[in-house]
Amino acid sequence: MAKKRANGEGNIRKRADGRWEGRYTAGYHPETGKRIIKNVLGKTQAECKAKLKKAIEESHALDVGRADEYTVAAWLRTWFDLYAKPHIRPSTMNYYHRNIEQHIIPAIGDIPLNKLTTRDLQKLYNDLQSNGRLRKVQKKEKPGLSNSTVRGIHMMLHNALDRAVKEKLILSNPTENCIIPKIEKQEMKILHPDHISAYLNAAERRNALPMFYLELVSGLRKGELVALQWSDLDETNCTISVSKQASWDTEGNLILGQPKTGNSIREVSIPQDAVELLKQEHAKHPSNPWMFPSGRTGEMYHPDSVVNLHKKRTEDQRVRLRAVLQRLEKAAGVPNRKRLGLIAQNPHLLFHIGRRKQS
Repeated sequence: MAKKRANGEGNIRKRADGRWEGRYTAGYHPETGKRIIKNVLGKTQAECKAKLKKAIEESHALDVGRADEYTVAAWLRTWFDLYAKPHIRPSTMNYYHRNIEQHIIPAIGDIPLNKLTTRDLQKLYNDLQSNGRLRKVQKKEKPGLSNSTVRGIHMMLHNALDRAVKEKLILSNPTENCIIPKIEKQEMKILHPDHISAYLNAAERRNALPMFYLELVSGLRKGELVALQWSDLDETNCTISVSKQASWDTEGNLILGQPKTGNSIREVSIPQDAVELLKQEHAKHPSNPWMFPSGRTGEMYHPDSVVNLHKKRTEDQRVRLRAVLQRLEKAAGVPNRKRLGLIAQNPHLLFHIGRRKQS
């Protein structure tokens, strides 16, 4: 007489087609309370027994009643709303949402979460790297997403799937064994000493000299630069207090927030020439709290746009700061470049600024 199997061990039988089948209780339905029965198949009794043992062990590590409910799309949206959104900055929120909706869900969103594999993710990364850009203008120049963007998508997926493991929706994180692109090392481009005077002259002709002069000598990011108010200037000690930056929220409204990291909150020393220029700028609009108000709206320059602080925005209120910068570079006859840390990397800068002041 065959030995009766204990509760939780499942049962094995030989099917009419010659294969062995093991059946077991994987869990209970959260709403009806009914048992969820699953099975494994093997060519031999021993193979079936081994598979059954493994399946039962895995079922103990999973919340089977919920594991089958989610597709990749459903889980990512749940994770974003419950776990990510309340704890990240608006700019990061937009970044996550855009990658989830535009890059991940169209490619693998329909896959059941508990069926997602490392190969599925590796193919996603490879496709994004080779042909992931969505805008036609950018796609024509470079069809694939940058290595850093693909790495960012990988890290976001890693966090989302880690949470799925903790909630017993999947056994392991399929991102663990993916091969992600290497970090691209880019040489920083700086203004050549011969271009500095031309650049500043072009800025002055467009009534933007104080802003871009301060940018050059301080290395502030654009979001930090446009968020400056007069209260941030210490004329006596020649310093600028950097404690906020401009960004968009998820609805496209302009907001002020703290810089990305604690180290970004800092005091920045600037030369006396910069202080004098800022004082001259302040005299033009002494009652305006912004250090660099828009000439069109009187509100703050945004890194990408001039925007008022009301909820309603119209296209005629938008003036691209980036376009202003590019026009300055074009007028000065200088190439595009990154402007952070120019003083540290270009000791000739202050010399040229001082020489320009004397002329």
